[in-house]
Amino acid sequence: MKLTFWGADHEVTGSCHCIEVNGKRLLIDCGLAQGQDEKEDNQLPFSPAQIDYVLVTHAHIDHSGRLPLLVKNGYHGPIYATRATCELLGIMLRDSAHIQEMDAQWKQRKRKRAGEEDVLPLYTALDVEDTLPLLRPCSYGQEISVGPGITAKFIDAGHLLGSASILLTLSENGAVKTVAFSGDIGNRHQPIIRDPQYIDKADYVLVESTYGNRLHGANAGSIQELAEIFDNTLRRGGNVVIPAFAVGRTQELLYHIRKIKEQNLVTSIPDFPVFVDSPLALAATQIYDGDLTGYADEETLEVLRKGFRPIKFSNLNLCQSADESIALNADPTPKVIISSSGMCDAGRIRHHLKHNLWRSECSVVFVGYQANGTLGRILVDGAQQIKLFGEQIAVKAEIYNFRGLSAHADRDGLLDWVSHYKNKPEKIFVVHGEEEACESFTQLLNASGYHAVAPYYKAEYNLLTGRFETEGIPLWELQERTAQKRKASPAYLRLVAMGERIQEVIRHNEGGANKDLARFADQLKSLIDKWDR
Repeated sequence: MKLTFWGADHEVTGSCHCIEVNGKRLLIDCGLAQGQDEKEDNQLPFSPAQIDYVLVTHAHIDHSGRLPLLVKNGYHGPIYATRATCELLGIMLRDSAHIQEMDAQWKQRKRKRAGEEDVLPLYTALDVEDTLPLLRPCSYGQEISVGPGITAKFIDAGHLLGSASILLTLSENGAVKTVAFSGDIGNRHQPIIRDPQYIDKADYVLVESTYGNRLHGANAGSIQELAEIFDNTLRRGGNVVIPAFAVGRTQELLYHIRKIKEQNLVTSIPDFPVFVDSPLALAATQIYDGDLTGYADEETLEVLRKGFRPIKFSNLNLCQSADESIALNADPTPKVIISSSGMCDAGRIRHHLKHNLWRSECSVVFVGYQANGTLGRILVDGAQQIKLFGEQIAVKAEIYNFRGLSAHADRDGLLDWVSHYKNKPEKIFVVHGEEEACESFTQLLNASGYHAVAPYYKAEYNLLTGRFETEGIPLWELQERTAQKRKASPAYLRLVAMGERIQEVIRHNEGGANKDLARFADQLKSLIDKWDR
């Protein structure tokens, strides 16, 4: 039994971990790395053809965004997730493919002008359509037989509609181990969805640490405070621009705005216009307006029982076309604009920032985590000027960071989640957090009497012996390698990737017939001798 760390280790994005048991490989998440976490051009550090099963904790792209790449490169097995996650993946992966294709076209034009080699998208819409039929919807609490000696159970993580922690029970040669993957643990008292549910027993636990060194604060980002920002900004004649993740965060904001209007908390323009400018958000909102049985909290169910829609209200406007989006910034009417992406790395939000950041009467409100290296993080950290679409833009608008509206549990919320284990796990692996947050939460767990460690990328841990077989690659070394690779030619990078795949194939053939292994070694030697110059 082996656990391998293939992403979101001393990093926030790109979540990907692997369990090997009974000769089968089980992948938990296959996320896209974003911002400074991006490495090896998001290529997979393993051979997809050697993966037998995939489980997905939730639909956010940093946990699911490389599933089409996995399928493109040879994976054809089942992908297990909750029903709501499967529904959301249908729209999120299609949107991600569109972004991959548009980015590749943009880079292609630049490289052609420079006389350089072509750029291909990481994957395409066709790869997504090959991926979606592999989805296998599951229910919370349902025990699933995944493969020989592998059962899985999805537990509500309270982070996003359909989000889950996953408890695996593994049996091999008479030995039984349980491994819990937290996924992303939700902040308590979020609208629409339920609070996180707990797991009470596991031998090994992987826990996220996004806010492992921070507290949201008792009143951080209250609805009253959000209403005040709306009121003050609209009174000045400005726009409130909210970069929001299209799935989850946008729908929660609409829920809060409905309550703000019901309670008349904005007096300058009581029926202020709200524009949702994201085709992805509109598609996700339809899912949130659908069957929420088994997912919604009691307050939302009560709203539904009364015949109200929890995320519908007066003067809510939905922008589908690019022309509608462009018209928002030509219209002088003060308004609230909710647009994706939440970290401002792509999408229509960048155009709204270009037209509003330089206006002192406007406000930009961040309501989600901003990863290192993203435009959102640069603005939250106090940049006075940024570059957008080749133009320098002064930052004159008010910038707000609402941690209280975060979909992630803070440090105490994470510690509370861990404290519900009635046994003391043999080891807690701290993942999915920036270096400082990851290390800080690891230290807190150890000081609280747990055995915790924060593994590095490509670390390998033997679940039977309780030891690391490979320590992994430290963050500084990984960043250095990434910088060097970005200077290399695409052909060389492909060669490096093939070399890593050869190592995977060698490990996969351990225990094979001596005659076959010797022939394989002779073939490799012949190839190496030919090119060793």
